[in-house]
Amino acid sequence: MRFHSLPESKRYPQDESEYAVVLERYNTVLDELFAGEDVYVITPVWTAEAELPSFRPGAGYWRTLLVADDPDPEFRTYWHLTAVRRPWRRGCVDELLRDVADDAVAGVLITDTGMRRVHHPYDGGADVFLESSEERDGMRDRHAGWLSRHASGL
Repeated sequence: MRFHSLPESKRYPQDESEYAVVLERYNTVLDELFAGEDVYVITPVWTAEAELPSFRPGAGYWRTLLVADDPDPEFRTYWHLTAVRRPWRRGCVDELLRDVADDAVAGVLITDTGMRRVHHPYDGGADVFLESSEERDGMRDRHAGWLSRHASGL
């Protein structure tokens, strides 16, 4: 299911009042998904090199994925993923979510430790993957005003 971050499907916040709306929407859904649980916050670093970039201490390097396997090494793309486990608290990833909203960071996933529910924020909204159609329908109905008006739901 896809939720938009701002009214009228506006993509980028332009002032603090719009950032407040973006963070409220992200955190409302995240609270519904993960309240009282630990989560993994997974972030990629994109490179053209298989070698690991330097990570800050505690960043939680997890694994590297070859995303684009081009015969020419100059066109290969790798994702070096970090995964940090933390207790979910409203606002605990607001700085990261602001960077996502500005398209300064992409490919972030927030998931429960069993990876049964996934929140994928992006500039303009978030995709949410749930365990059941009943859970999906309930969340969709609670936040119907955040859905796209487009027939495809995008």
